[in-house]
Amino acid sequence: MEDLVESILDYVRADYTDYAIMINGEWGSGKTYFWNHKIKNKIESLQLNGRKYTTIYMSLYGISNLEDISKKIFIETTQLMDKNMKKYMETHDKTSIPEYAKTGLDMAHFFGVTQNGDKVDYASFFATEDKVLCFDDLERANVDVIDILGYINNFVEHDHIKTIIICNEKELSTKLKSTNLEMKTFIATYLLDKEGGLLKADKPMVEKIREKIEYVFDKANDYERIKEKLIGETFEYAPKFNYIINGLLMRYESNPDLIRFLREHTNLITNTFIKSGTRNLRILKHALNDFKKVFENVNKFYPNTNLRVLQTMLIFTIAVSFEIKAGKITKDKFVNINSNEEYKAILVSSRVLMDNRQFYIKEFDNNYYFNFKSDYRFFKFIEIYVRTRIFDMRAFKKDMEMIIKTIDTEKLPGYKRLLTEEYWKISDDQFPGIIEEVIENIKKGELKLIETVKLFAYFSYFSRRGLIAYDMQTVKSIFLEGMDLSAKTSEFCNNIDEELSRIGIDVGEDMNDILQHFHELNRELEEEMYRKQAEDIFKCIPMKMELFYDKFANECMDKPILNYYDAYQMFQRITCASNEDIVMIKEMLIDRARKHKDELEPELPFMKKLKQTLEDYCQGKDIGIKIVMLKEFANDLDTIINLYKNSIFGIFNKEEKINMNE
Repeated sequence: MEDLVESILDYVRADYTDYAIMINGEWGSGKTYFWNHKIKNKIESLQLNGRKYTTIYMSLYGISNLEDISKKIFIETTQLMDKNMKKYMETHDKTSIPEYAKTGLDMAHFFGVTQNGDKVDYASFFATEDKVLCFDDLERANVDVIDILGYINNFVEHDHIKTIIICNEKELSTKLKSTNLEMKTFIATYLLDKEGGLLKADKPMVEKIREKIEYVFDKANDYERIKEKLIGETFEYAPKFNYIINGLLMRYESNPDLIRFLREHTNLITNTFIKSGTRNLRILKHALNDFKKVFENVNKFYPNTNLRVLQTMLIFTIAVSFEIKAGKITKDKFVNINSNEEYKAILVSSRVLMDNRQFYIKEFDNNYYFNFKSDYRFFKFIEIYVRTRIFDMRAFKKDMEMIIKTIDTEKLPGYKRLLTEEYWKISDDQFPGIIEEVIENIKKGELKLIETVKLFAYFSYFSRRGLIAYDMQTVKSIFLEGMDLSAKTSEFCNNIDEELSRIGIDVGEDMNDILQHFHELNRELEEEMYRKQAEDIFKCIPMKMELFYDKFANECMDKPILNYYDAYQMFQRITCASNEDIVMIKEMLIDRARKHKDELEPELPFMKKLKQTLEDYCQGKDIGIKIVMLKEFANDLDTIINLYKNSIFGIFNKEEKINMNE
């Protein structure tokens, strides 16, 4: 890095130059930081032939015309000549003027307000031999790059002003090619059509259009020509990370615990940064700032947190920041992973079964945690914070409480060790105890139904390989009975495929009976869930109608919930409702049937029974408004019944009955 500094100073020291130099580097790699903290001060400390150099820095970010550059140069120059300002800056040890202050000074000049009443010092104003211009963010200007370089060339070729251009040439090249791409494509296609090139099948159409665009709009060659004329030397800026890290960490000097932790783990920061595959120090700066909040909250609420956990949090915060903010992945890659346990289960299934559906998670883990052993490697609250910028205290406390319970894997329940670890990591002397512990859990029905199913796959695998003393028939018997007990306290599982995909071993044929029994029990749990849901919703009729409408609209529009409710009870509740509510309930039922007839077809028997019950009730009753409303309700149920009969499933069931009769 010092060699690069000296090379730039050699350019400044040269008596005569008619070229500029360029510092090229990736976005976020610290080029501007390098200018402000290494180059600028060194240039301004130079004294050659009795004169000191003055640097004038301008970011071209967002510049929309060449006049804006002229204004910036004027503002910078006039401010630097102001005696009072110079005196103030020297007294207060200021090396640069804040951007907002420049804006104010610009307006002051515009409205005729002077700082000290002095006239312009034209000798200073016209002097060029003691100025060094620095143009930053060339690729981010909203002006044609060729025009900007031509503008800068006036200072270099005619005034011989030392000029340094800072940019990212890779992005510049992309910008040159992609500017007005739609217009270029249209014109290239038009020209190919006129030349008869569209009809030829010698090349793919995309390749033809690209070649024509490059031929007609070859800005890249224009750039190379003017660069060759203007730029004498190009220096590649690829800083050693150790040079930058101290500067990044200095901002945390006011927090002694944090700065000590970060300095002690500089190697983790460096290694994670390198593994990200980018040179973007800006993202790293944001990631360390995010970790500051993580570290402070952990120290405040959980001061005795294991050091290894804090180290892993540091790695994870930096890693997730780079993965999301560098555009390597979409933000939703981690959204559906809710805990470290799920993360590890995905890893087990992807590694053992070579499941490419979870390829990214496996690659992420292999990359950032390579040679770093930690049982807790996923922190939901950090992922949420990086992705949404919201520090979710509930997710934070949930993660931390789980860490406290599970950080020592030997204290984990045996069934969790089988489901979240590669089983071969369990030592031979611990394995028999874990097996017996899990068998007892299964016999007592203490585990969730889906967990019991997944564990059977492991026990089947262990039995086939002689790792356990139980034969396959005994194992199956224990698990089938255990599943019946487990079903009494378990909930319906609605993501079966996802759960079963996390089994970390090959599944044998023995699973068929277990899966069949699981599906039967799970269907019963589903029915029980819907029955409870139906009771909870329909009990709101007629006393809590607002709550009924809200729940029914949000939870039941595409679910055949009425299939799990008694038609006579519904009849009783409807007859107690107001006339207005009777009409609204009817219209809601018709509307959902029209939109979701296939999903709601199982409600067909319920609708027929409800219609019959309403008709029987109205039979022989004196005519009144409510009776008329109930009769219309019964008649309009025919609309729903016909929709269900004509659904895909209704037609299928009808054909099935005809075939059975034949």
